[in-house]
Amino acid sequence: MDESWTRIAGVGDLADGEAIPVELMGVNLALYHVEDGWFCTENVCSHAYALLTDGWLEGHLIECPLHNGQFDIRTGKGMGPPIFEDIRTFPVCVEGEDVFVQLN
Repeated sequence: MDESWTRIAGVGDLADGEAIPVELMGVNLALYHVEDGWFCTENVCSHAYALLTDGWLEGHLIECPLHNGQFDIRTGKGMGPPIFEDIRTFPVCVEGEDVFVQLN
């Protein structure tokens, strides 16, 4: 693994179905652990300023706590009104007990 990857959590830091906020190099990130893996997106809703990790995670959907807009955590795609702009996603890699993210 090259230096473009940064450790952001340990695998024991999140149970299945949880999301946590992480700040990395000035970027607010949301790290998700779901049944089929680990995902990372921007943590700020594209509709209005709200932290997605304050919302509700169900499967691959995170729901914004402010206006109930939802995003697919795998792709960052907004799933309909009031969301009209997608959020960025970031590659995640797990090695041993460590979770790494790559900011592009």
